[in-house]
Amino acid sequence: MSSLDPADRQDGGATGGSEMASIYDLLIRYDAQTQEYQPQLAQSLEANSDNTIWTLKLRPNATFSDGTAVDAAAVQWSINHYLDKKATHSQVWKGTVADIQSSDPATVIFTLRQPWNEFPIMFTTGPGMVVAPSSMASGTFAPIGAGPFTVEKFASQDELVLAANPQYWNGKPNLDKLRFPAIVSEQAKLDALHTGGIQAAYLRGAEVVHNALAAGDVGYVYSASMGDNLAINQRPGRATSDVRVRKAIAAASNPEIFLQRAQAGFGSPGTEMFQSWSRWHGEIAGPGYDPEAAKKLLAEAKADGYDGKLTYVGLNDPGTQQSALAVQSMLQAVGFTVDIVYATSINDLVKRMYAQHDYDIGNSGFNILDESPYVRMYGNFYSESPSNVLGYQNPEMDTLLGKLQTAPSESERRMVLEKIQTLVNETVPSVPLSAAKLFIPWSKNVHGVTPSADGIMLFGKTWLSNDSSQ
Repeated sequence: MSSLDPADRQDGGATGGSEMASIYDLLIRYDAQTQEYQPQLAQSLEANSDNTIWTLKLRPNATFSDGTAVDAAAVQWSINHYLDKKATHSQVWKGTVADIQSSDPATVIFTLRQPWNEFPIMFTTGPGMVVAPSSMASGTFAPIGAGPFTVEKFASQDELVLAANPQYWNGKPNLDKLRFPAIVSEQAKLDALHTGGIQAAYLRGAEVVHNALAAGDVGYVYSASMGDNLAINQRPGRATSDVRVRKAIAAASNPEIFLQRAQAGFGSPGTEMFQSWSRWHGEIAGPGYDPEAAKKLLAEAKADGYDGKLTYVGLNDPGTQQSALAVQSMLQAVGFTVDIVYATSINDLVKRMYAQHDYDIGNSGFNILDESPYVRMYGNFYSESPSNVLGYQNPEMDTLLGKLQTAPSESERRMVLEKIQTLVNETVPSVPLSAAKLFIPWSKNVHGVTPSADGIMLFGKTWLSNDSSQ
């Protein structure tokens, strides 16, 4: 992590969300078992009859770690801070929320531009991580929140150490300290868990997740759609702006080969956006593996002057190297020439793909959540979204995304997603290769970890027993 400001970073469980929630808490948490949203830092969140006006009530006893009140003014300040810094979900928020008002210090009223019955999802992530207005009192950001812990030590790329907050609204945490060491390797995380070096880990590598489950580790498992996804840059001037080239890439991509070569046979392969395990699985299949069709499409593009070359950008670590080599092998088998460029760091990779747009293809996990597919689909496919790494601009997709947001029922939302799958098959903005199965295991003496959306874990009520046997 390079910053403790939720507005400066991706805020999912894989990218510091649990750390942020420990410092700032969440206004609302998601209960995966009941598939319902539950109050956390907020006391309640209620909608009107058509889901266009949402009323947030705050707890009367909640304060920030500096003693100031978590009131309506503070919540509005924190949200404006998040929006001003153009944080991860700011575009979704601005396109959704028309007005914010406070009827009293304990009440915030949100008026939406259109109905959205999944609006509470926004408060389980960055906008729901309430930062104290005093955090900017000196002009330089200070991590002041209302969560169960406060910052004791922050060494970027090394470790974050948190101390119990005795003023926490839900009582002083059972744990005196919470330490997040920086461990990059997936296997190293699991090894440290098994040897007692750490008591919990976030695992996303298919083979390591399999190994942890096979070892009998306990914890929280969840899945996300399009976890391994071949992003295709279709901005003007790129060879991949030609739909024939994109269709050839899709037809040359075999999820089963990717499974064996990049995931050691332990992933969840498939080109459907939403696989059979998802509540959003529909009747429309994804693009199929058809190498002969790929060769034909590529030949047509080459006849018009395309040289068949593609630049794949990936991270320089063993796991992503295997993904890159698997994709290179599949595409070169039908006649492409794929040059792999390895970024030296995640920051370098993000800069090249998201800022400079200097790539043709690359592995980008969209990790679309079952609890609310709209949020990340908007971020990745909406024409004007700043998170749209693909350069994909399609008015029909923009219209369908609007219908996805306002769909009043699961069945209607599923119908919209089937139309989106059809459009994706026709225009190929990206190629799904595998869903993601993610696992947050913890030692057997760890109790009271509370999961929320997107792999964010809440540690305010966590405690340790004496038995730490694995």
